[in-house]
Amino acid sequence: MNAAVVRATPESVPQLVASATALFAEDGGQRDPQLDLGWPRREGTAYFTELVRRNDSLCLLALSPANSAIGHLIGRIRRPDPLRPSAVAGVLESLRVDPAHHETGVATALTEEFFAWARECGANQASVTAYAANESAISFYRGRGFSPFELTLHAPL
Repeated sequence: MNAAVVRATPESVPQLVASATALFAEDGGQRDPQLDLGWPRREGTAYFTELVRRNDSLCLLALSPANSAIGHLIGRIRRPDPLRPSAVAGVLESLRVDPAHHETGVATALTEEFFAWARECGANQASVTAYAANESAISFYRGRGFSPFELTLHAPL
């Protein structure tokens, strides 16, 4: 892998917004006709600025040797609730690697950093969602130990 994984700072929020904008276009934009593709540009700065300041969230950037962002990962901690009182989950909210850097270990490095952080925060499990049609993402996550747990089905009305 020829990239550095670093924690995002308030100063690097524009790089998070750019990566999230690309993720929306590359993933959801191809699979979800209801997805608001403009959300990252419109709301991302405020959203990510809040996340980089919180202790229960993780914002990572993968940087090329030229210091440009080639990917990101957003993680959150979900505390127990009355229905699952012993479950503390590290939630992998979003992960993207620039297509030119696929299969180089960048996504794995981001995910391993997320797992370490989630454990440090007391998580005893990790979760992620992916579009059912995104076979490459599902394969990647399964290769990192994720397995099916819940299934959400949609029907047009």
